[in-house]
Amino acid sequence: MQEAHPFSKFIAILARGKTKTRSFTLEESIESMGMILRGEVEPEQVGAFLMLMRLKEETPDEIAGFAIGAQSTMKLPENIPAVDIDWSSYAGKRRQLPWFLLSALVLAKNGYKVFMHGTEGHTPGRVYTRECLEALGFPIATSLDEAATQIIRNNFTYVPLENIVPRLKDLIGLRPILGLRSPVHSFSRMLNPFNAPAMMQGIFHRGFMDVHAGAAQLMGQPNASVFRGEGGEIERRPNKPTEVWTTREGVSEPEVEVWPRLLESGHYDADEHMDIADLAAVWRGEKEHEYAEASVTGTLAIALKLMGQVDSMDAAQALAETMWADRDKSQLPAVA
Repeated sequence: MQEAHPFSKFIAILARGKTKTRSFTLEESIESMGMILRGEVEPEQVGAFLMLMRLKEETPDEIAGFAIGAQSTMKLPENIPAVDIDWSSYAGKRRQLPWFLLSALVLAKNGYKVFMHGTEGHTPGRVYTRECLEALGFPIATSLDEAATQIIRNNFTYVPLENIVPRLKDLIGLRPILGLRSPVHSFSRMLNPFNAPAMMQGIFHRGFMDVHAGAAQLMGQPNASVFRGEGGEIERRPNKPTEVWTTREGVSEPEVEVWPRLLESGHYDADEHMDIADLAAVWRGEKEHEYAEASVTGTLAIALKLMGQVDSMDAAQALAETMWADRDKSQLPAVA
């Protein structure tokens, strides 16, 4: 009789039926994801694992464990530079341009070091961060070593997922084949390769706020905020109130704040053109865009409060608006 595959125990945990199926422990989550990313699992097992997990839905222990398992496979630079905030971008935008990019670039221009990572192409009809940054003149880091150099030189880097954990990019690429997103879309956002003390998360489904907040605490993340962002990205919707869950090191319960909407109108039509050139035009002040500017400052305000630069929502918004108003409009937000 053929011996059971070492990974089969994890499939069994997820597929024993309604009464015996259970969630993974943190340790099981770390081990299972480590096996997948080291190539110790058969393709059939990977597909079954991802879809059974998708059906069950992830717990904080599982998201944290999968992220830790993935982190164990990363090839980090010998000297990791200090980074202020980890900013993930995995959803892509289809209704509005990624105005959050301007928020991140304002931070970088003011001396804060921003590590941005993400992926693209998994869902047709969306505009992704990589193509926008390339259009603005930013080089894309081809390795974590190159990312370290860019952080030191420009306070900003963007690293595609395939240059952090290549196998995760392959797993996200299974979406058209499996027909559904998988847990990989969730925990890849939490990789934080350079161990930034502040980490933000943007999600699409509001029911996952507690999952991401809980996972951040289990991972020992000093400061983390999660909110339902526009299109699932880390971008405040200025025409809607925004509920933000923030966890702090040493504090057992998340702080839940409702940031007020910044615009009078509660409805804004989708951008029919999605012209990437508008990002630069708004930065330069060549184009007035009420929604965009409110989105930029509103997102920036959440980041500033998370990083401890201010102690209230009002102070955060005021500082964000000042930083935006004081930007150098004569320069594109591209690197020197």
